[in-house]
Amino acid sequence: MVNGVAIINVALPEKVLIELEKRAESEGKSLEELISEAVFKQLGIADPEAKAELHLKLCEKYMREAEDLLARKDYAQASEKAWGASSQMVKALAAKEGKELRSHASLWEYVDEIAEKFGDIELRHLWGRANNLHQNFYESWMPPREVELSVKDVKNLLEKLRTLFRTGVQKTQN
Repeated sequence: MVNGVAIINVALPEKVLIELEKRAESEGKSLEELISEAVFKQLGIADPEAKAELHLKLCEKYMREAEDLLARKDYAQASEKAWGASSQMVKALAAKEGKELRSHASLWEYVDEIAEKFGDIELRHLWGRANNLHQNFYESWMPPREVELSVKDVKNLLEKLRTLFRTGVQKTQN
Protein backbone atom coordinates (compact mmCIF):
# COMPACT_ATOMS: atom_id res chain seq x y z
CA MET A 1 0.00 0.00 0.00
CA VAL A 2 1.45 3.37 -1.06
CA ASN A 3 -0.41 6.56 -0.09
CA GLY A 4 -3.64 4.61 0.37
CA VAL A 5 -3.33 2.90 -2.99
CA ALA A 6 -2.66 -0.78 -3.49
CA ILE A 7 -0.26 -1.42 -6.32
CA ILE A 8 -0.43 -4.92 -7.73
CA ASN A 9 1.12 -6.82 -10.59
CA VAL A 10 -1.22 -8.84 -12.75
CA ALA A 11 -0.11 -11.64 -15.04
CA LEU A 12 -2.12 -11.66 -18.27
CA PRO A 13 -1.74 -13.52 -21.54
CA GLU A 14 -0.32 -11.31 -24.28
CA LYS A 15 -3.57 -11.51 -26.27
CA VAL A 16 -5.52 -10.17 -23.30
CA LEU A 17 -3.03 -7.35 -22.78
CA ILE A 18 -3.24 -6.40 -26.46
CA GLU A 19 -7.05 -6.27 -26.25
CA LEU A 20 -6.91 -4.21 -23.06
CA GLU A 21 -4.49 -1.77 -24.68
CA LYS A 22 -6.74 -1.45 -27.74
CA ARG A 23 -9.79 -0.83 -25.56
CA ALA A 24 -7.97 1.67 -23.36
CA GLU A 25 -6.76 3.59 -26.39
CA SER A 26 -10.18 3.60 -28.04
CA GLU A 27 -11.74 4.94 -24.85
CA GLY A 28 -8.95 7.45 -24.19
CA LYS A 29 -8.00 5.81 -20.90
CA SER A 30 -4.89 4.41 -19.30
CA LEU A 31 -4.67 0.69 -18.58
CA GLU A 32 -4.88 1.46 -14.86
CA GLU A 33 -8.07 3.42 -15.32
CA LEU A 34 -9.69 0.83 -17.59
CA ILE A 35 -8.84 -2.07 -15.28
CA SER A 36 -9.88 -0.18 -12.14
CA GLU A 37 -13.23 0.70 -13.71
CA ALA A 38 -13.75 -2.96 -14.64
CA VAL A 39 -13.06 -3.98 -11.04
CA PHE A 40 -15.48 -1.32 -9.74
CA LYS A 41 -18.14 -2.56 -12.16
CA GLN A 42 -17.56 -6.24 -11.30
CA LEU A 43 -17.83 -5.50 -7.58
CA GLY A 44 -20.82 -3.20 -8.02
CA ILE A 45 -19.00 -0.16 -6.62
CA ALA A 46 -20.85 2.93 -7.79
CA ASP A 47 -19.78 5.28 -4.98
CA PRO A 48 -18.85 8.66 -6.53
CA GLU A 49 -16.33 9.32 -3.75
CA ALA A 50 -14.50 6.04 -4.46
CA LYS A 51 -14.40 6.84 -8.18
CA ALA A 52 -13.18 10.36 -7.43
CA GLU A 53 -10.44 8.93 -5.21
CA LEU A 54 -9.35 6.56 -7.99
CA HIS A 55 -8.94 9.47 -10.42
CA LEU A 56 -7.20 11.60 -7.80
CA LYS A 57 -4.68 8.85 -7.06
CA LEU A 58 -4.03 8.28 -10.77
CA CYS A 59 -3.51 12.03 -11.17
CA GLU A 60 -0.90 12.03 -8.42
CA LYS A 61 0.83 8.96 -9.87
CA TYR A 62 1.00 10.39 -13.39
CA MET A 63 2.31 13.74 -12.18
CA ARG A 64 5.13 12.03 -10.24
CA GLU A 65 5.96 10.03 -13.36
CA ALA A 66 5.91 13.20 -15.50
CA GLU A 67 8.39 14.88 -13.17
CA ASP A 68 10.67 11.82 -13.23
CA LEU A 69 10.53 11.71 -17.03
CA LEU A 70 11.30 15.44 -17.27
CA ALA A 71 14.35 14.91 -15.08
CA ARG A 72 15.48 12.20 -17.53
CA LYS A 73 14.76 14.55 -20.47
CA ASP A 74 12.15 12.20 -21.93
CA TYR A 75 9.96 15.07 -23.09
CA ALA A 76 7.44 13.09 -25.14
CA GLN A 77 6.64 10.66 -22.31
CA ALA A 78 6.64 13.48 -19.75
CA SER A 79 4.14 15.31 -21.96
CA GLU A 80 1.72 12.39 -21.96
CA LYS A 81 2.00 11.75 -18.23
CA ALA A 82 1.36 15.43 -17.43
CA TRP A 83 -1.69 15.40 -19.72
CA GLY A 84 -2.81 12.17 -18.07
CA ALA A 85 -2.52 13.81 -14.65
CA SER A 86 -4.67 16.73 -15.76
CA SER A 87 -7.32 14.50 -17.37
CA GLN A 88 -7.51 12.38 -14.20
CA MET A 89 -7.95 15.48 -12.03
CA VAL A 90 -10.79 16.68 -14.27
CA LYS A 91 -12.35 13.21 -14.03
CA ALA A 92 -11.95 13.27 -10.23
CA LEU A 93 -13.91 16.51 -10.01
CA ALA A 94 -16.61 15.18 -12.31
CA ALA A 95 -16.81 11.89 -10.39
CA LYS A 96 -17.33 13.82 -7.17
CA GLU A 97 -20.42 15.29 -8.82
CA GLY A 98 -21.57 11.83 -9.91
CA LYS A 99 -20.56 12.45 -13.54
CA GLU A 100 -18.53 10.15 -15.73
CA LEU A 101 -16.48 11.65 -18.56
CA ARG A 102 -15.97 9.18 -21.40
CA SER A 103 -14.37 11.18 -24.20
CA HIS A 104 -11.93 13.96 -24.92
CA ALA A 105 -14.90 16.13 -25.91
CA SER A 106 -16.58 15.49 -22.55
CA LEU A 107 -13.38 16.53 -20.76
CA TRP A 108 -13.30 19.82 -22.71
CA GLU A 109 -17.00 20.43 -22.06
CA TYR A 110 -16.61 19.79 -18.33
CA VAL A 111 -13.61 22.11 -18.03
CA ASP A 112 -15.64 24.78 -19.82
CA GLU A 113 -18.54 24.15 -17.43
CA ILE A 114 -16.44 24.53 -14.28
CA ALA A 115 -14.59 27.56 -15.68
CA GLU A 116 -17.98 29.23 -16.18
CA LYS A 117 -19.40 28.00 -12.88
CA PHE A 118 -16.47 29.31 -10.85
CA GLY A 119 -15.65 32.34 -13.01
CA ASP A 120 -12.10 31.15 -13.67
CA ILE A 121 -11.39 31.51 -17.37
CA GLU A 122 -7.74 30.59 -16.79
CA LEU A 123 -8.88 26.98 -16.31
CA ARG A 124 -9.66 26.85 -20.04
CA HIS A 125 -6.22 28.18 -20.99
CA LEU A 126 -4.37 25.82 -18.65
CA TRP A 127 -6.44 22.89 -19.93
CA GLY A 128 -5.45 23.89 -23.46
CA ARG A 129 -1.78 23.78 -22.44
CA ALA A 130 -2.30 20.29 -21.01
CA ASN A 131 -3.81 19.23 -24.33
CA ASN A 132 -0.81 20.67 -26.17
CA LEU A 133 1.25 18.19 -24.17
CA HIS A 134 -1.06 15.35 -25.22
CA GLN A 135 -0.56 16.33 -28.87
CA ASN A 136 3.19 16.60 -28.28
CA PHE A 137 3.29 12.98 -27.15
CA TYR A 138 2.15 11.94 -30.63
CA GLU A 139 3.95 14.57 -32.70
CA SER A 140 6.95 15.59 -30.57
CA TRP A 141 6.91 19.16 -31.90
CA MET A 142 7.45 21.09 -28.65
CA PRO A 143 10.95 22.25 -27.74
CA PRO A 144 12.16 20.94 -24.35
CA ARG A 145 11.79 24.33 -22.63
CA GLU A 146 8.18 24.59 -23.82
CA VAL A 147 7.43 21.13 -22.43
CA GLU A 148 8.92 22.18 -19.09
CA LEU A 149 6.85 25.40 -19.05
CA SER A 150 3.71 23.51 -20.06
CA VAL A 151 4.24 20.99 -17.24
CA LYS A 152 4.44 23.95 -14.84
CA ASP A 153 1.13 25.16 -16.27
CA VAL A 154 -0.33 21.71 -15.68
CA LYS A 155 0.81 21.90 -12.04
CA ASN A 156 -1.01 25.24 -11.77
CA LEU A 157 -4.12 23.66 -13.31
CA LEU A 158 -3.93 20.74 -10.88
CA GLU A 159 -3.66 23.07 -7.91
CA LYS A 160 -6.70 25.05 -9.03
CA LEU A 161 -8.68 21.85 -9.59
CA ARG A 162 -7.53 20.36 -6.25
CA THR A 163 -8.83 23.48 -4.53
CA LEU A 164 -12.22 22.94 -6.17
CA PHE A 165 -12.04 19.25 -5.24
CA ARG A 166 -11.27 20.03 -1.58
CA THR A 167 -13.85 22.80 -1.24
CA GLY A 168 -16.50 20.56 -2.69
CA VAL A 169 -17.87 20.85 -6.16
CA GLN A 170 -21.63 20.74 -5.75
CA LYS A 171 -23.95 18.78 -7.97
CA THR A 172 -25.51 21.07 -10.52
CA GLN A 173 -29.26 21.11 -10.99
CA ASN A 174 -30.31 20.28 -14.55
